[in-house]
Amino acid sequence: MSFHEDRLRTLAPETLKGMRRGIEKESLRVRSDGALSQAPHPPALGSPLTHPHITTDFSEAQLELITGVHGSVEACLQELTWIHQFVYRHIGDEILWCASMPCNLPADNQIPIGRYGTSNVGRAKTVYRLGLALRYGRRMQAISGIHYNWSLPGVTDAQYFALIRNFRRHSWLPIYLFGASPAICSSFVEGRKHELVELSPGTMYAPHATSLRMGPLGYQSDAQSALRVSYNDLKSYAASLDDALTKPYPPYAKAGIRDNDNYRQLSASLLQIENEFYGSIRPKRRIDSGERALHALRERGVEYVEVRLMDLDPFCPIGIWPATCRFLDLFLLHCLLADSPPDTPQEIAAIRRNQQQVALRGREPGLKLQKDSHEVELAQWGGQILSECAPIAGTLDRAHGGGSAHRDALAAALEALRAPDSVPSAKVLHAMARDHRNSFVRFALAESTRHRDYLKSLELPREVNERFTGLADWSLERQREIEAADKVPFEAWRQKYLSHDNLVV
Repeated sequence: MSFHEDRLRTLAPETLKGMRRGIEKESLRVRSDGALSQAPHPPALGSPLTHPHITTDFSEAQLELITGVHGSVEACLQELTWIHQFVYRHIGDEILWCASMPCNLPADNQIPIGRYGTSNVGRAKTVYRLGLALRYGRRMQAISGIHYNWSLPGVTDAQYFALIRNFRRHSWLPIYLFGASPAICSSFVEGRKHELVELSPGTMYAPHATSLRMGPLGYQSDAQSALRVSYNDLKSYAASLDDALTKPYPPYAKAGIRDNDNYRQLSASLLQIENEFYGSIRPKRRIDSGERALHALRERGVEYVEVRLMDLDPFCPIGIWPATCRFLDLFLLHCLLADSPPDTPQEIAAIRRNQQQVALRGREPGLKLQKDSHEVELAQWGGQILSECAPIAGTLDRAHGGGSAHRDALAAALEALRAPDSVPSAKVLHAMARDHRNSFVRFALAESTRHRDYLKSLELPREVNERFTGLADWSLERQREIEAADKVPFEAWRQKYLSHDNLVV
């Protein structure tokens, strides 16, 4: 695979300035002692069903903060900061957990599942989460992360899929550079098989891990690993998900969809809906009300890609630094511009192995990964990719009026390859050892508290506060309207929504 600078030269500065990004950031609400909050989603934050910027993910206690689409990293992170500030004004003494791996968790059935009201669409969201709990357990669903949504004007479906193939091939590199979950609270693995060792009472870790969130203990599914999803084009991608969304999967079918009016899951197929598919990156398209994601993709094509492998940076008050965003921008551009041969089942298997190796052992000296048919050292392969990013970083800096922000982000990544102790996962273990007697929970609670104090000390512009207050009121009213408009029984609605006709164009 080679990178062609002439492709970079065909991109006009206006096209590069048309690059857009948005962020979705999950965080658990915890009590001041570090235990998971049992309180419902605060009404002052609005309705999680309809609010465009503040919702919940799996758990009622798991906030998801969503920015709009932005032309600059600064504007994107400014909005994310404002959302954090508004949230902190309305959650009392609670704290947003700064780490991807959860706090000290209660028994599985005590982790509260998200509630979205009495409408059919609201009930479906809760039933979907009941299905996730049935299939994977609630603890796994309490993991948090950052999704980075990215687009560039004029990119075709075929080009987006070429980008996705390359991103998957190289997904181990951002996991190494930005993984920040080398240790966990032992409550997370209670009763589960794992390869971790005890670091201190209540804390488990892997000595060279970068991102346990992205390893075998994280967002993984044995059932889904049997899926042979092709990223060679939109048609084959959609076709490979089609069966998983419509055909009954025997273990889930055995569990049943409901017991009278108590639903266990939304459907008995391998994937209840498209969102259940765990990938490091996904093609996306905004959907209309009631529309299925796969239908939107088939009908209108790829609008942007969603990068899903980013851990929360526990040292950053909002979970992601500007330099990280800039690195992702230039890395995604590299994935778009480099040659991208079709993927094969063998390569997909190798990609999965590389990702899991780096998640569990990424800082191990001399670690080798599989590239094509041979093995290569992580540092050597990473150095090759980053050297190809150098002209992109310079071009992006020039397109944005000079400065060296992208080249600085690239230089930091190169330094991280040379010095594994400088990556976030190593810094987490170092801080835990230095200040917190090797306790993951003590470390994360201390950092989370520090971030809360910092965010509460910042001034929130009056017009921003008024905007979010207005959105909260509007979202609650909108939820009431949706509930009042429902005329169809939930079971009829569920069957129609999940029908195969809703997936095809």
